Amino acid sequence: MVPLSFAGEEWFLLESRALYWPRQRALLLADLHLEKASFYASHGQPLPPYDSRETLERVADAIRLTDAKRVITLGDNFHDRRGALRLEDHAAGMLGALTRMVDWTWITGNHDDGTDTVSMEASCGGTVLPEMELGGVVLRHIAKRGERRPEISGHFHPRLELSINRRKIRRPCVVVSKCEGEENSACRLVAPAFGALTAGMPAGDPAIVRALQPASDIRALLIAKGRLLQFPLWRENNSRAA
Repeated sequence: MVPLSFAGEEWFLLESRALYWPRQRALLLADLHLEKASFYASHGQPLPPYDSRETLERVADAIRLTDAKRVITLGDNFHDRRGALRLEDHAAGMLGALTRMVDWTWITGNHDDGTDTVSMEASCGGTVLPEMELGGVVLRHIAKRGERRPEISGHFHPRLELSINRRKIRRPCVVVSKCEGEENSACRLVAPAFGALTAGMPAGDPAIVRALQPASDIRALLIAKGRLLQFPLWRENNSRAA
């Protein structure tokens, strides 16, 4: 768990790819994609059906580590709108215990379109919202181009590709931008995907850069050996950074 400066205050980034906001005692999780394996299995591509258990175990670990009192997901909670109906009993029990343990808010994403939110609240617990504002920070699934308020989103599953000892490795990462007039702290952030079966998009992809405009600087952040490393991706008037 390493400190991260965002919106003028201290946050923490966890190795598990969660964000913790001490002032709000809130744990933020993007793109759980629960029941992704069962979705693929139903379409003829069998995968081990334990991704939801693994994801929820990691959620529980993050709550214990931070002592968070609330959890806010950032959309694409289930891989499809019927995912909650496919939860097997063990995973459903884990989820129910978690949503009773903390104040749980589900922010919806594009994979959640068509979900019966009333039934989801009744069966899974928590509160379902399209987006929310907390402590002056907008929390939503997809970054809104032109947003000038502090914002945290998910959706893109950013990852960074590095060459180490002639080997290419890919790691999920955070992408942050500094807005005009903000020199000391990031003001918009794209969180990495938290779910067990989530792939990724290159952090410097034009879609991510466009979504974070207007910006003066965009960087990828990655935990390595207990430190937060920064990698420039884009600068105003200088296109892609080195």
